[in-house]
Amino acid sequence: MNLVSFDIFRTLGLPGTTVLKPDDLFRQKELLRQADWVLFPEYWQLNALVYGLGCRVFPSEASYRIGHDKVEMTRAFQVVASAHTPWTGIDANTAEAQDRLWQLMSLPFVAKLPKASMGDGVWLIESRQDWQRYCDRSPVLYVQEYLPIDRDVRVVVVGAKVITAYWRTQSDRGFYNNVAQGGQIDYSPVPSAVTDLALRLALDLGVDHAGFDIALVGGHPYVLEFNRLFGNQGLAQGSAIRDAILDYLLTSREPDDPEGPAPVWPVAV
Repeated sequence: MNLVSFDIFRTLGLPGTTVLKPDDLFRQKELLRQADWVLFPEYWQLNALVYGLGCRVFPSEASYRIGHDKVEMTRAFQVVASAHTPWTGIDANTAEAQDRLWQLMSLPFVAKLPKASMGDGVWLIESRQDWQRYCDRSPVLYVQEYLPIDRDVRVVVVGAKVITAYWRTQSDRGFYNNVAQGGQIDYSPVPSAVTDLALRLALDLGVDHAGFDIALVGGHPYVLEFNRLFGNQGLAQGSAIRDAILDYLLTSREPDDPEGPAPVWPVAV
């Protein structure tokens, strides 16, 4: 299998892999055209690779498009799993919308920047001053109901498989469960309702490489977001992701044919 990677660290150990620098996109077009897969390109390369060169990329195009923006991600969740999506309000950042959402939401509530990760760009809004500071920072208003939790679950999905799932407990700072923000990893058993939801979302949306963050409230799972690129702190076996990626690439080499096999001509009528 002929693989080309733009991320040496995430593809270490994958056989038959040529590693390129991002700017090699313009110098190695034939190499990229001939590749079975192009692995972990940067977001800005996606259109050129998929539409310009006809490359198959991993993670999937859906993983990039949906995972790039929390607004688009939440709208996708609302369509495919509305009962498992916290109530969310999204609006243009205007004075009227600021007042309307402030009146609508019960304190405390959560506000997010559309493009942020690792817990950055997330506010717990407890006062009008908190709300104004957020409004001064965000180009779009994104507010979400506060869920009464002190932990959530990270579910790692590659292809059509859950690779691992573990709890992330709240940091000493409070509110944040992200390991990058001081959250701790807990390997206590994770209910199947949580992993089933993550896998269903991945399959429904065409997301094939992601860390889903899911909260459990009264036994009911709520999806918070997913990260196309995620840390490996919770992976007990360092090769687990690499092995899962290789298995997925090997078993998905041929694109799906939605119309089935070609008929044998002539067809009797």
